[in-house]
Amino acid sequence: MSDRIRCAWVPAGDELYAKYHDEEWGVPVHNDRVMFEFLVLESAQAGLSWKTVLNKRENYRRLFAGFDPERVAKFDDAKIESLLLDVGIIRNRAKVKATIQNAKAFLKVQKEFGTFEKYIWGFVNEEVIDGKRKMIKDLPSHSNISDALAKDLKKRGFSFLGSTVCYAHLQATGLINDHTEDCFRYREVGNP
Repeated sequence: MSDRIRCAWVPAGDELYAKYHDEEWGVPVHNDRVMFEFLVLESAQAGLSWKTVLNKRENYRRLFAGFDPERVAKFDDAKIESLLLDVGIIRNRAKVKATIQNAKAFLKVQKEFGTFEKYIWGFVNEEVIDGKRKMIKDLPSHSNISDALAKDLKKRGFSFLGSTVCYAHLQATGLINDHTEDCFRYREVGNP
């Protein structure tokens, strides 16, 4: 791990967090499967630490069909029961069921808009929003955009995706650049 300046939320010496921060967080995503992956993981994270989710990410990838929403949408009650027995994921029945419901809703959005990517980027007029954050304390937990997104997703049948989770999704998938301005990734991920 280098001695580059990173966002303050990255614990010093934590290779997993540093890799996630340096390679993924805040990079603009234009791939529906990656969008679905982040929706699944952020929904699972609700109320828990992101570290917990990062540590279980590969298990999620394996158990949730490589985050293929078409396959996940077909999971039945027997599959839910088998998932709840696997300690490799967060074994919360409501979150597992929400993932399956969200896969179904995700497919409906794709059908309506052509891609989920086109739908979600519409909330930011297809441009990365520069958060212009000086310090970690400047990071909000939600915004008008995440409020609107959460409301629309709920209307479309999504669950476990409130405004705070939606804001985290917008940050993670690069629709909002919330790297702090002193972070080496701030300029690398792009600004308007």
